[in-house]
Amino acid sequence: MSVTLSPFADGVNLNLDELLYYKQHTVHWLPPAKSIWAQQLGQHQSRQLGRGMDFSEVRQYQAGDDVRSIDWRVTARTGKVHTKLFTEEKERPVYLYIDLSSSMNFGSALMLKSVMAAHFSALVAWLSAKGKDRVGAIVDTGNALFECKATASSRGVLHLLNLVTSHHDFQRNVTTQQNFDGALDAIHRLCPKGSEIIFISDFSRLTQQDKERLSHIRVHNSVRLVHIYDPLEQGMTQYRGVEQVTTQTRSLWLDFSSARARSAMKSHFKKNTEQLEAFTQQHGMTFLSLSNDRPLLSQLSRS
Repeated sequence: MSVTLSPFADGVNLNLDELLYYKQHTVHWLPPAKSIWAQQLGQHQSRQLGRGMDFSEVRQYQAGDDVRSIDWRVTARTGKVHTKLFTEEKERPVYLYIDLSSSMNFGSALMLKSVMAAHFSALVAWLSAKGKDRVGAIVDTGNALFECKATASSRGVLHLLNLVTSHHDFQRNVTTQQNFDGALDAIHRLCPKGSEIIFISDFSRLTQQDKERLSHIRVHNSVRLVHIYDPLEQGMTQYRGVEQVTTQTRSLWLDFSSARARSAMKSHFKKNTEQLEAFTQQHGMTFLSLSNDRPLLSQLSRS
């Protein structure tokens, strides 16, 4: 089965037209459609971006209460029927952390990981604007941060996407890498409590200290992690030669003709991904994983 890129895209360079393309596809996830987050193994019951109903409290059932809101756990524990109360959700600004660092500027298949990150950012930004939510971003090139304040207009989304495109190709050859500290500081400063914060990255620079800070951010905000990966990181490739691979801290030669080497890559990738997903579940975050070997829309459920 042939796999093709979305219109205007070449998988390496980034332009505004390929990000404008996603504006027309927001209809698939606008209310009352299913959230783009709800497809992941059913482990998270997440609201769609935008306003809805927030849980308020549990109290004893009263005549006229909606029976669909009965809290059966509390009812069983107390022996008396209790119901959940909800209040209207206040406006929730959406902030995107978009990783364009050197590890994201890699792709062995259809597109660079950074291009996939930009495509997903565009879809969420347009979806937020359609839902009348303010959306902003922090673009991280690995050695510099660029901020876009949250606005609720199409013009604001265009500014955000222009910021992404302008720093995507310009930073292609930058190898100096900072950790997530600066980005997390910026998020703490920019995002008011109650924000929807979406981290889009391969998380190769994420440390244990960063995870602790993320868990603190989660106390007052909704946090989602979107993991972008390349099949080569799993040892999945038809190439059977020897290549040099360089990370932030070291350089090594990998023999892709060795089944053992490919299996070791797969095991390493699986372990890291499972640890990241377990961390998100432990702290009530949403985890979404996207591969750069398929177009974005083919990986998102529209049902």
